[in-house]
Amino acid sequence: MPVNSDTTEEAEAGGSQGGGLAEVARVHPADPIEYLALCIYKYKENLTMEQLRQQEMVDLEHERELARREQEIMEWLKAEELLLQQQQLALQMELEELQRTQEQLEKEMRTSVESMPKSEDTFYSEEGFLDTSKALAEISDRYGAPNLSRVEELDESIHDSSGVRAPSDED
Repeated sequence: MPVNSDTTEEAEAGGSQGGGLAEVARVHPADPIEYLALCIYKYKENLTMEQLRQQEMVDLEHERELARREQEIMEWLKAEELLLQQQQLALQMELEELQRTQEQLEKEMRTSVESMPKSEDTFYSEEGFLDTSKALAEISDRYGAPNLSRVEELDESIHDSSGVRAPSDED
């Protein structure tokens, strides 16, 4: 004989055997042993389902926690990415400003060098800058120009022309 849902709920309330015996006494089934076995079987099935439901709730809560953490990490990474982009943009703007300043300085230097009067005594390279890499003897191709050798200049702060040592902080 099938067990109705009211009977199973009462069996769950009273435990497997106690509730089942009370149900048998209340219903008076034709085969009380089979009815009691069905009550116990249904109780065990309901108990197993409740344990599975509780385990699923624990697993679901765990998955929610993992999803929440992953979301926090993703938000943090997006914030870091945005910060890095802002820093990169600021550096790029600073670089562009420096390049504009450098171009402006180069332009000013060219105009100031071009505006300087040129004479035979001054030595300028093709760009208009003083060419310090050539010595006077190497530049002069005129007839009768003296053949001068190179003279290396010494730093005046280290060596005094009179041979007297300059006072130092140690003295």
